[in-house]
Amino acid sequence: MTEQRRHRVCVIPGDDAAPEAMAASLRVLDALDLPIDWDHVPVGDELAALTPDEREALVGEHIDAADTVLFGSSNGTTPGAGFMRWGKRTYANVRPVRWRPGYASPLARPEGIDYVIVRENLEDMYVGVMGPAQRLLDAGLTEGRSRVPPDAANGRFAAKIITRPGTEQVTRFAAELALSRGGKLTVSAKTNMLPATDRWFCDIAREVAQEYPGLEYEQFIIDDMAHRLVVRPHELDVLLLPNLYGDILSDQGAGTIGGMGLAPSGCYGDDWAYFESAHGTAPDIAGQGIINPTATLESAEMMLRHLGLDAPADRLDRSLAAVYEAGEHLTPDQGGTAGTEDFATVVIDNLSGH
Repeated sequence: MTEQRRHRVCVIPGDDAAPEAMAASLRVLDALDLPIDWDHVPVGDELAALTPDEREALVGEHIDAADTVLFGSSNGTTPGAGFMRWGKRTYANVRPVRWRPGYASPLARPEGIDYVIVRENLEDMYVGVMGPAQRLLDAGLTEGRSRVPPDAANGRFAAKIITRPGTEQVTRFAAELALSRGGKLTVSAKTNMLPATDRWFCDIAREVAQEYPGLEYEQFIIDDMAHRLVVRPHELDVLLLPNLYGDILSDQGAGTIGGMGLAPSGCYGDDWAYFESAHGTAPDIAGQGIINPTATLESAEMMLRHLGLDAPADRLDRSLAAVYEAGEHLTPDQGGTAGTEDFATVVIDNLSGH
């Protein structure tokens, strides 16, 4: 009998209410008796005593020493997200949108919603090229088709950059994910108004999709896509979006199933990945012990599958399903009165039966 490989996971609790969700989630993960050695970074309040450079160096060392990272959320005090994203080239942000019985969805018929948004994670409007619009005008980058406002010289600009390699790699990731699920890839951008970037993104995605026999491909303009997320979400399987649209519509998708407390995510590169709840730090409820740890737990489930630990991931998934279906110990965002730690305790109790 071969000894099971152990994994080193860096835990970055984050800021505001995020460490509360992380602490509760780690109690649940400990109950799974995983082959994981946990490496804990201090919470944001403790990191704040260090200089920004010291924080970056400390957190970076922990990240580099780990197989993967379970990340809370940062308000800017806790570093690491930029390094894990651009430094580690995690180009595919994966945001599952799945309704469970018991989720407080605002939709009349949320049953069966189960799709994944794959968001290109490195390009688009997030490249950080921005500044006074006068520089753009001085560089002669406007043309006859440009609709430059009369007072553009006093305005600001931000650049959108799409590349063929970046689009090809994220499309291949999304196509392979779709083939492992329902076999349909949906792509969307503002193709009618931004041909140089958005239409090109979709054209490249369509070309790549043709390399995958049996993959169904469909494409919509982004405003139509926003509408479809609300009125026809059951028709989606894998939705591929450029960076900015993916950032916005993934939160919309979470809203349709019951809110950001239910929104996990994972960021994947060719040889590295990290996992984080998508809800932010929730400063308005920090210290109250009521933040919903579901997003952190489901991010941890994604992490376990990434590490090849499917059996404990399945146990965690079934336990969460049982807690929500029972509906007796839910956090306030889901219409209940349970605290964060109470919710975690009930999830642990349900692990034994699954």
